[in-house]
Amino acid sequence: MTIEHQETDRGKNNTVEIAGLDLNFHAFELDTTTPTGGKIAKVAGFNVDQYPYVLQWRDDGDLEELRAQEEADLGKGAKFIVAESDSSNRIAIEGEGLDWPATEISGAVVRKLGGISADRSIYLERAGEPDRLLEDSDIIKIKKDGIEQFRSRKPEVWELNVQGKKIISATPLISVVDALTRAGFDPNAWIIILKVEGQPKRQLSVSDEIDLRAPGIEKIRLTAKDVSNGEARTAPFRDFALLDVDESYLDGLGLQWETRNSDGHRWLIINDYPVPAGYTAMTTTLALMVPPTYPQSQIDMFYTYPPLQRASGAAIPATEAIQSIGGLPFQRWSRHRGSIVPWSPQRDNVVTHLALVESALMKEIGE
Repeated sequence: MTIEHQETDRGKNNTVEIAGLDLNFHAFELDTTTPTGGKIAKVAGFNVDQYPYVLQWRDDGDLEELRAQEEADLGKGAKFIVAESDSSNRIAIEGEGLDWPATEISGAVVRKLGGISADRSIYLERAGEPDRLLEDSDIIKIKKDGIEQFRSRKPEVWELNVQGKKIISATPLISVVDALTRAGFDPNAWIIILKVEGQPKRQLSVSDEIDLRAPGIEKIRLTAKDVSNGEARTAPFRDFALLDVDESYLDGLGLQWETRNSDGHRWLIINDYPVPAGYTAMTTTLALMVPPTYPQSQIDMFYTYPPLQRASGAAIPATEAIQSIGGLPFQRWSRHRGSIVPWSPQRDNVVTHLALVESALMKEIGE
């Protein structure tokens, strides 16, 4: 540097930003555009005996070590990281190698160093281990051998069906309490059943976690606890599966339903099914006979228990037959589809048949 350049440089204030390993930067005024590493460390409050390690965080994203007598070009970046350290560890963020003057690093610092936006997830990638999703608050102990690899990805979405309501989780592990709370249910008021394809139903406790990465996880079913005597009701029977559209619709009704193999037939049974005004009862237990080859074969008629009666006392035609289901005498309603709009496996299901049920019930009271 020429004497003329030195004289021009003196007395000129230049602002730099200096941070520790937390990357919380603070502004400092310098009287030169080419400070040495030693000067940066001194301004930051370090003395020579502390062996300060100085890095210039350049505008292009690189971290460059700055030795005590080495001059920095502020035109390449005015941010510096200073730490008490006698060595560095090698890390890579998005494939770019960096020297880090500590044995630990937080997820938040990795995000800042890599310029990773908040809408992306950060993963630690180690050979022979599953990729680890990092929270900003996580602290990673850097391995001495090799290079610690950090990469960002678009967040993975994990879904869980809780009593017909879809829950979206940003992490594959979700607690039962969190899942039920987010679905709008009190976790302590229900018997909680996890349904996994090909496995027996499993009852969960409020202290359990669900790993959504496990294959076959389908849904959580809830059965209300009987608070009158402290005992829980048995979980609803699921002797056979319905179509997904059926189960979603039934869950949305908010009524307890079950599927039963009984008396040589397959039954969908819906408890406390509401009936329109004009009958002597406000609700009934409704049963539909579901053929083994459903939906190729149609659902026909419907059954109620106890038998429904008009409030006027007038008889209801084609309801005289009785069908035993689980030992209870259900009233058979002989209501059938006409030839104009026959059953279609591509179009019809439990949902459309329940529309037929509702129409038939309304018709008998003149609605």
